[in-house]
Amino acid sequence: MSIETEFSPVLTEINGATPPPVWKRLRFEAAASAAEEPTLASLLNAAILSHDHFHDALSYYLALKIAGSEMNALQVREIFEDAYRSDPAIAKAAERDMSATLERDAACRSFLQPFLFFKGFQALQTHRVAHWLWNEGRDTLAFFFQSRVSELFGVDIHPAAQIGAGVMFDHATGIVIGETAVVGDDCSILQGVTLGGTGKEIDDRHPKIGNGVLVSVGAKVLGNIRIGDGARIGAGSVVLKEVGPNCTVAGVPAKPVGDPCCGKAESMDQSFLEDK
Repeated sequence: MSIETEFSPVLTEINGATPPPVWKRLRFEAAASAAEEPTLASLLNAAILSHDHFHDALSYYLALKIAGSEMNALQVREIFEDAYRSDPAIAKAAERDMSATLERDAACRSFLQPFLFFKGFQALQTHRVAHWLWNEGRDTLAFFFQSRVSELFGVDIHPAAQIGAGVMFDHATGIVIGETAVVGDDCSILQGVTLGGTGKEIDDRHPKIGNGVLVSVGAKVLGNIRIGDGARIGAGSVVLKEVGPNCTVAGVPAKPVGDPCCGKAESMDQSFLEDK
């Protein structure tokens, strides 16, 4: 059976108005890529095509990435599978993250890219499992995964940090998110971003990022402050005070710039209109 015949329903959905489910489209893209690039056929089959469900493929491939001398791939995979069985919302969030990456990252052409190659996506999915472990009281194992993500991907997220669904880490190198930070749904966080504290407080000390927020390259958001829904934080900014919904801030320290609604965070538009 040809690839076109086997995946014809998916191809119809892709070409039509209705987007196919993430797993169906990912399998279609993997099969097409395996035919076009035979040298990767074995990888694509092992990582995607040999599995029946998205969470099975995700646990298998992330285990290959995370495994090392301390813990082999089979052990890591079992932990991921346990997390996905216990809380199906984790895999659902991963699907939304993939969709968000395809929609907002101009360099992303398929679901295959974040799944196989984007360390921001892989770091975020590993954090989701680490966060599940944290909530289960398995702190030491949660810290182990945090450490591995930091070593492998250059992304350091405390396992207690709460991150919503539909989140994109673009490039991801140097992202740091502290213990009591909260990130809402549909946010975009670019490389070099820090969501940190301002001192040695041991209580609630990290930012609370609303839904649909864009935090641009190198921005630092510090302290237990609220960033409103739809806000945009300019590149290189240092944010020390709360930011209102749909507000754009930039600078050191960050201040409101442009018109209140001069751009949409989900569009990844980082320009703003000059004040008159």
